Amino acid sequence: MNAAVRATVRVGLYTGAKVYFVHEGYQGLVDGGDNIRLATWESVSMMLQLGGTVIGSARCKDFRNREGRMQAAANLVKLGITNLCVIGGDGSLTGANEFRTEWSGLLLDLVKAGKITDADAKKSSHLNIVGMVGSIDNDFCGTDMTIGTDSALHRIMEVVDSITTTAQSHQRTFILEVMGRHCGYLALVTALACGADWVFIPEMPPEDQWEDHLCRRLTDQRSRGSRLNVIIVAEGAMDRDGKPITSDMIKKGSRMGVEAVMALLEATPSTPACVVSLSGNQAVRLPLMECVQVTKDVTAAMAEGRFEDALKLRGKSFENNWHTYKLLAHINPPDVKSNINVAIVNVGAPCAGMNAAVRSAVRMGIIQGHNMLAVHDGFDGLAEGQIEPITWTGVSGWTGKGGSMLGTKRSLPTKMLDQISKNIAKFSIHALVIIGGFEAYMGGLELVQARARFEELCIPMVVIPATVSNNVPGSDFSIGADTALNTITSTCDRIKQSAAGTKRRVFIVETMGGYCGYLATMAGLAAGADAAYIHEENFSIKDLEMNVEHLVHKMKTTVKRGLILRNENSNANYTTDFIFNLYSEEGKGIFDCRKNVLGHTQQGGTPTPFDRNFGTKMGAKSVLWLTDKLKDCYRHGRIFANTADSACVLGMRKRSLTFQPVTDLKAETDFEHRVPMNQWWMKIRPIMKILAKYDIKLDTSEHADMEHVIKSPKSVQK
Repeated sequence: MNAAVRATVRVGLYTGAKVYFVHEGYQGLVDGGDNIRLATWESVSMMLQLGGTVIGSARCKDFRNREGRMQAAANLVKLGITNLCVIGGDGSLTGANEFRTEWSGLLLDLVKAGKITDADAKKSSHLNIVGMVGSIDNDFCGTDMTIGTDSALHRIMEVVDSITTTAQSHQRTFILEVMGRHCGYLALVTALACGADWVFIPEMPPEDQWEDHLCRRLTDQRSRGSRLNVIIVAEGAMDRDGKPITSDMIKKGSRMGVEAVMALLEATPSTPACVVSLSGNQAVRLPLMECVQVTKDVTAAMAEGRFEDALKLRGKSFENNWHTYKLLAHINPPDVKSNINVAIVNVGAPCAGMNAAVRSAVRMGIIQGHNMLAVHDGFDGLAEGQIEPITWTGVSGWTGKGGSMLGTKRSLPTKMLDQISKNIAKFSIHALVIIGGFEAYMGGLELVQARARFEELCIPMVVIPATVSNNVPGSDFSIGADTALNTITSTCDRIKQSAAGTKRRVFIVETMGGYCGYLATMAGLAAGADAAYIHEENFSIKDLEMNVEHLVHKMKTTVKRGLILRNENSNANYTTDFIFNLYSEEGKGIFDCRKNVLGHTQQGGTPTPFDRNFGTKMGAKSVLWLTDKLKDCYRHGRIFANTADSACVLGMRKRSLTFQPVTDLKAETDFEHRVPMNQWWMKIRPIMKILAKYDIKLDTSEHADMEHVIKSPKSVQK
């Protein structure tokens, strides 16, 4: 819808017309006032990729009666609007046509009522209507596809793709209900696209005794070795008698046909077994049967009403997620304020998940009774006084938004310390949350080092790592890196798929990351790269030659594609162009090459579930820590924090969130290349080469001891 709004506004302005936004649909047309506003070229910037509609939409009972339409007509006449573009479903467009048909009569009534003059009526004697169909159901005749249908199909297919792997591994049947109360288009196209076993649509109800037919179909599919069954049902599906067919009914009907196949692998192992589990960024070994027992203990605890025990048995991460959720969703802000002002600033390049951290920090601060302040445009904004209160509702909907809603800049505070200190005093800032990448860490360090000269800087501070580069000292992970990895990986997947069916081809892909090779390495692992060149691991012309030879050998097999990743600053001389030219020359007659520089697409986009969750937990924890630290630093009626542990980086170390003084982290930082000196992911780089079929040795000297899971409180008592 927003793409249509944007195009309408810009073409309208191009023709010289005045263009108005009508906010909140027909309700805005009836209410008038601020709901009808002039649109500008700039007002539709950055809306192309947004879902929903930025000008709002609302059902309107008032517009269904003549009095309401009369008021809407009066509002349009007063502004001289005689052309109306309506984007909506068949109901909205039918209403628009009725409005146009009775327009002359409405104007006569308005003149009689004295609400408009004869001159006004003459100027607006005709109303032109144009409609665009916006409906995900694709239920409008006369158009092959309505606005929104394709996006809805994408969403449905993402869900189908996600459940397919689970269904195959567990030999499950999935029943997926999609929208379409009166139209089965989404269900039908989805069924075609995913190869569903059955689809229920309102246009073509199934024959009588469809339950038996469905069971036979599923049984037959399983007997042929199928591990997956997918059934698609439109919400308006019905039988021949007009009775609704629900997903729950289908579930009961299909279960009989697959029940026997579901009862597998019940045997108990005769020898002890372990399960490899992920704990933070570490792979650990856990006793398989202990895990099974704890899983059963969770079920037992819930059945017995011991919900606190069940929560603990799920593990620390699950428990932390629950507590953070409860704090942010179920606790009302206190009536008594703390008189503490906490400022939040974003520093460095924007990344996905920043807004989730800001939202969480703001709301947790309000829950603690603090006044929360938003600093716009990084340290520049702090120096220039771009500081304003931010409220609970001010951060609504921020979790799923990419980039930085507060604005951010890379400038460091060194040259602005005097102005920053004055504004900290002017706005009575008692604590500071700095969210960003290496610049955020550097900025925090500079503020701490300037405390001796500027007493105003003696306040508690916390740095939350947020950067696609994942290069902040003191943390194994940074907010935004996961989204960037997903983007790189999916892009690499598409790039490789583009060569399907063609001759042998090698893709050279450049990733971001500064001097940090995290993105290139992890994306290389995820996308199945043949090599990933990074700054941390020196490489020479001999290494490049070896990689080319490896690909030449590979292309003589059935494999027809190769993927090479290069971190943007991996080597000043062996640039992406150099590597592309080298591979192109050496691969002549065997494979050809293509080059892709992904650029800033890695920073944007909707945050992944991980980054949303991670940002939320980091934001909440940072404010809770600041609240405790403020109590410790309250002396003689004021806040005074000048110890090293009053300014920390909040980072994830293995599976724990820890606070480390920014000054302590200096010793483990390579400031020239803006990276930590020791990076955990370097140890797993050999795995990529192994997976790319390189003949190398893997260091297995680090032995992973068997770890044990938390016992059930009940079994401990026994």
